[in-house]
Amino acid sequence: MVTCPQGKISASWSSQRKSSGTPLQRVHFTAQDCGSCPVREKCTKAANGKGGRSLTLLPQDQQEALETRRREQLTDEWQQRYNIRSGVEGTISQAVRRTQIRRTRFTGLPKTHLGHVFAATAINIIRLDAWLTGTPLGPTRTSHLAPMPLPLL
Repeated sequence: MVTCPQGKISASWSSQRKSSGTPLQRVHFTAQDCGSCPVREKCTKAANGKGGRSLTLLPQDQQEALETRRREQLTDEWQQRYNIRSGVEGTISQAVRRTQIRRTRFTGLPKTHLGHVFAATAINIIRLDAWLTGTPLGPTRTSHLAPMPLPLL
């Protein structure tokens, strides 16, 4: 049984599998409950054939692990650790976009290594120039899912 934020109880469940073989549970609500809901705009968009909304859940142990990890992401400690990772990811992204570092133009490990050294040097020069000229870094991309809070079931 799953209860939505408005207090409506799920009407049915169905067991399914992803194409990868991972088991899933689909939870369905009735069209009668969802049709007149005052917060329908903020609800999931997934609808079943009967017109009510539906949710897809992982098996209980996996769903609980996912929810635990999502709660951890709200802590200051996690945010501090992630700040380091996001800086590294920004550097990798810049190297890929500016120097096409995913593919090498050279044959052999010594030449490929030299290409990587040149790419790293180029990124350092680009960043030094941006720092000296006061050029701001690009804005961090925000997912289109970010403004919508995730429901904790």
